[in-house]
Amino acid sequence: MYRSTTRDVDVEVVPFYLADRSSPEDNHYVWAYQVTISNKSQEPLQLIERYWRITDAAGKIEEVHGAGVVGEKPEIAPGDAFQYTSGCPLRTPSGFMVGTYTMQTKLGERFDVAIPAFSLDMPEARPSIN
Repeated sequence: MYRSTTRDVDVEVVPFYLADRSSPEDNHYVWAYQVTISNKSQEPLQLIERYWRITDAAGKIEEVHGAGVVGEKPEIAPGDAFQYTSGCPLRTPSGFMVGTYTMQTKLGERFDVAIPAFSLDMPEARPSIN
């Protein structure tokens, strides 16, 4: 598990390799990752945008910007959490992801919450720091 905290918002990520959706002979590797966003602040927050920087083992970088996550802009009450699962394909057997969520308070203030960098490694591969 990978974890970071920004302004009383915890982000935990658990990545896992999807062998049944991958095809190494075709340079197609797929991971899923489960994210839990916990609001430990005293005010309700809404996740407005996401930004991902995805780097494969060859150094190729893909940046993804978008509204919300998995088609939602969840509101997270104080003390509550929002959890979702998404996926990422790569052309190499390892890589890593890092990013931010843009959160908004009820008063309209926006701030970025760090998503911790996490490694995408095939279980059979020797772990590496990308």
